[in-house]
Amino acid sequence: MAGDGAVKTPEDTAEKTLDLDKLNANIVKIEELSARLAAALAQKKPIPPALQGPGQELFVKAASAYMAEMMNNPARVIEHQVGYWGKTLRHYIEAQNRLAQGNLTPPPDETPKDRRFGNPLWETNPFFNFLKQQYLMNSEALHDAVSDLELLDGHDRKRVDYFTKQLINMMAPTNFLATNPDALQHAVETEGESLVKGLENLVRDLEDHHGELVVNLANKEAFKLGENIATTKGSVVFRNRMFELIQYAPTTETVHKIPLLLFPPWINKFYILDLREQNSLIKWIVDQGYTVFVVSWVNPNEGYAEVGMDQYVEEGFLTAIAQVKEITSEPKINVIGYCIAGTTLSLTLALMKQRKDASVKSATFFTTLTDFSDQGEFGVFLDDDFVDGIEAEAKRTGLMKSLYMNRTFSYLRSNDLIYQPAIRSYMMGEAPPAFDLLYWNGDATNLPGKMAVEYLRGLTQRDEFATVGYKVCGSTVHLSEVNVPLCAIGCETDHIAAWKSSYNGICQMGSKNKTFLLSESGHIAGIVNPPSKGKYGHYTNPDMTLSSEEWQAGAEFHKGSWWPTWEAWLKPKSGKMVPARVPGDSGRAILADAPGTYVKMTATP
Repeated sequence: MAGDGAVKTPEDTAEKTLDLDKLNANIVKIEELSARLAAALAQKKPIPPALQGPGQELFVKAASAYMAEMMNNPARVIEHQVGYWGKTLRHYIEAQNRLAQGNLTPPPDETPKDRRFGNPLWETNPFFNFLKQQYLMNSEALHDAVSDLELLDGHDRKRVDYFTKQLINMMAPTNFLATNPDALQHAVETEGESLVKGLENLVRDLEDHHGELVVNLANKEAFKLGENIATTKGSVVFRNRMFELIQYAPTTETVHKIPLLLFPPWINKFYILDLREQNSLIKWIVDQGYTVFVVSWVNPNEGYAEVGMDQYVEEGFLTAIAQVKEITSEPKINVIGYCIAGTTLSLTLALMKQRKDASVKSATFFTTLTDFSDQGEFGVFLDDDFVDGIEAEAKRTGLMKSLYMNRTFSYLRSNDLIYQPAIRSYMMGEAPPAFDLLYWNGDATNLPGKMAVEYLRGLTQRDEFATVGYKVCGSTVHLSEVNVPLCAIGCETDHIAAWKSSYNGICQMGSKNKTFLLSESGHIAGIVNPPSKGKYGHYTNPDMTLSSEEWQAGAEFHKGSWWPTWEAWLKPKSGKMVPARVPGDSGRAILADAPGTYVKMTATP
């Protein structure tokens, strides 16, 4: 007989035995995973302290400013503290009084809405609501304390504010199992299976990244280059140590006479512009009747330690331009540069002007920075405390490894790219999604150490290209020397290349024919924005004598993608229609099918 007087049935016993079997199986899995976890963590290599966080000088400045504020304006500091203590204590007393009266509802909640706290228990359960309110009150107090440090200059204030936000985001109760109702509920519902799967995901990520905790954002098994991603038909028609040149097969009987050469960034890989047929900018341009070439950069290893900006310009940009001219027998071509490749394309065009090389008929720039006087959100990582660390690591290893770049970009959007994915993967036990863009985001690349330091020192820190001139390939080039007809696309919420900074740089170029388009959304989604989706619109304003604020205020909004607007700009610069060019027809040997071999190279750990 059971303790409550009920008779046990065979079904009850079988069910209980089944649960015990499941529990025992999970215990065995946890033991196995624990051994793998220890082995994975043992692979972790030490990271220099300079690449782990800001230097001590910033903390000293912040502490000194706070102490000075206490000495010079004690009433203000006391007012902050009393206000924070009052809110916290009042909330605690209200919660206690309700519990003492048997009222299991939380006190009034006037905290702002936050999508991290979407579970209804954050509103209805007194325990979780208390945690949420206290966390948001603490967040507000920290933010206000930093915001009122009057003795910090603008840049230091921005850095202190940024790193304070990182601490606030890291300490959110949603990031811990015991205070995350979604994870706890799911663990109960799955009899702990979700936590076992979460541990499996954690161990897998550590193994994949040699002991570093990097969350895999996408299912790595879901995509294969050339089969269901990067599938636009084409051929590798040239290869050197810096890049493979891909010529895409035509999809129209005739094409514009003047070919188009696209330079993607060498941070990550070119197929962000060729994810799937439905969102491939490369495929779309080919379908409009253009002969399209794309540079696929090598993923450098330690042997590229001494490769600098000179090599990217001479062996990369200038060589690719010469090859496209030779293959198509055209004296001029149109070019595109995306992000860092747009910056380097600008250097190349200025150098070509000095060399009296008129090979480029027009240039397009995607999310390109050339004036770094305003470094945007990324500027918090461009002080000497970080850059000195990168330079020392580059001298030691010959590389700026992908780990440091990926982590830096991720922390600019830490809730979206670190904490929420970690919660889903490690606490909820969910498998990473089969998402093409996130798969590309995780397909990392290293940078040659010399190039990375030259870029960070000369361009981003000292802003030489827009001021005194930047030395490349034996010449000193200036932004004003970029004089070809140009079109630039910025993205409204871009956190890597702020559109206003991009606009300011374009305005300083020497071209008399300039067009600027502003796409809605960010650094990637604003560019990878096919017309078929009708998702993000764009702005135009022909008057580029205006400040960025005035330009935006007077801009006309257009529904839908900027792609057709840009193509209408490019079309009259692309010549008459001629019979379509097929890779290999020029007599050039085919070295591989697209997407080529360099794109499949993985970053060295």
